[in-house]
Amino acid sequence: MTTATEEFRRARDFLLEHREDYATAYRDFAWPRPERFNWALDWFDVIADGNDRTALHLVEEDGSGTRLSFAALARRSDQVANWLRQRGVGAEDRVLVMLGNQAELWETALAAMKLRAVVIPATPLLGPADLRDRVDRGRVRHVIVRAADTAKFDEVPGDYTRIAVGEGAGDSWQPYADAYGAAEHFAPDGPTLADDPLMLYFTSGTTARPKLVEHTHTSYPIGHLATMYWIGLRPGDVHLNISSPGWAKHAWSNLFAPWNAEATVFLHNYTRFDAARLMAEMDRAGVTTFCAPPTVWRMLLQADLTRLRTPPREVVAAGEPLNPEVIEQVRRAWNVTVRDGFGQTETAVQVSNSPGQALKTGSMGRPSPGYRVELLDPVSGAPGAAEGEIALDLSARPVGLMTGYHGDPDRTAEAMAGGYYRTGDIGARDADGYITYVGRADDVFKASDYKISPFELESVLLEHEAVAEAAVVPAPDELRLAVPKAYVVLAEGWEPGPGTAKTLFEHSRQALAPYKRIRRLEFGELPKTVSGKIRRIALREATAAGSVNEYREEDFR
Repeated sequence: MTTATEEFRRARDFLLEHREDYATAYRDFAWPRPERFNWALDWFDVIADGNDRTALHLVEEDGSGTRLSFAALARRSDQVANWLRQRGVGAEDRVLVMLGNQAELWETALAAMKLRAVVIPATPLLGPADLRDRVDRGRVRHVIVRAADTAKFDEVPGDYTRIAVGEGAGDSWQPYADAYGAAEHFAPDGPTLADDPLMLYFTSGTTARPKLVEHTHTSYPIGHLATMYWIGLRPGDVHLNISSPGWAKHAWSNLFAPWNAEATVFLHNYTRFDAARLMAEMDRAGVTTFCAPPTVWRMLLQADLTRLRTPPREVVAAGEPLNPEVIEQVRRAWNVTVRDGFGQTETAVQVSNSPGQALKTGSMGRPSPGYRVELLDPVSGAPGAAEGEIALDLSARPVGLMTGYHGDPDRTAEAMAGGYYRTGDIGARDADGYITYVGRADDVFKASDYKISPFELESVLLEHEAVAEAAVVPAPDELRLAVPKAYVVLAEGWEPGPGTAKTLFEHSRQALAPYKRIRRLEFGELPKTVSGKIRRIALREATAAGSVNEYREEDFR
């Protein structure tokens, strides 16, 4: 066992020991900062040695499944690494990986780490235009994709190695299955430095061209000790995280956090989300910890949550702020509390409600162990504001922070200006140190000179049974300059029309102060990125253009 492995284990075990003692964990936790570290070799292979416990459990829509032990995954990733090396994959080569939730995804991730290659995760939902951008800006030398997606690359020029998983690819594609004939023992060709690049993530691009976030061999593998702590993972847990491959949250909770804890990663593959089927599979698999974005939680609430006979011990939500009404409904059905967390592609979880903490309604919790979080005054930029931009103090730089925006030094310098990493998100901190999410800096707006948090208004709308999803943006107004407009996706059984609009305006008047009330409303689907985040910029543009389908509060007086 290397010194780096021992250091990592001590930090991991400290967080496990103080899993429900936030004060001690926050005060005394210290990041491991090894000079050399390769998570696949120095951690995964170590815990996998002779370990026949299940590391990965996949269940398909037809009921078939795949189970791989820690030992089997270590061996298979060695084979894949050896085979990829023979295909020319070397240290710091860029490898675009576009796979679904299939065993090859995890084998490839471990193999690439062992080779010191740089992985560019990509969702299979991407089309040729997005792929051209990723291959070009990412300087991709190798691609590993599902056979079903290979045709997309006919429109993606470049001299890159083409590897296909599954049958049906053309002759120019090399079959991934050949890797299982490679040697089972892998020997690295050199040491892995802690700050060597490991992953390049394209962000979801909700407001602008996707940024290219660079992470190292420590920033995500070690950084997600904080994520492990937030979820409350323990050795032997069975963890289910609802997230699509290709996005950072998939690496957070389907790779690093559970295997940091020596837990099983469980996934149910489905074509169309079915809450009842998901809960049945959770029961069969014995899921003990569960993470899902708020959209999935709201879909689960449309079903009968009591169908799940044995609810998970720990349940969390991430991706977008969690509304209080969701927390209360889950608590009533499962007798567990959904705990919110805040992080970004650029970091691990920065702020969270970890196990054992007293929860405050609407708050996303307190800073994670290893993170010194400040709120920067919106005018002066000074730390210590009661409400301001959420930022990380770089004088105590957390391990789980990106190197920067790859190939964009100006944007990196802007994000790291003044000794703080600036998230672009606004929060409010109370006297006990709890932080409540207010909104993206770009999303918060003024109406009649009052500051409006879209998240607060959306939370109120979601309390009504008619509302499945909601997004609030400013609408131009001659008197107030701007007023809140809500775009609403209705729950099953409700029809769009003046009757429903009147009901929701009345709900808004009863629940909100006059200056916060919803003044305009429109029904319809919400535009989203391929990662599922609401494209508020598209809603703001549509609102500015005007709509004949809009209802106005004054029409119902």
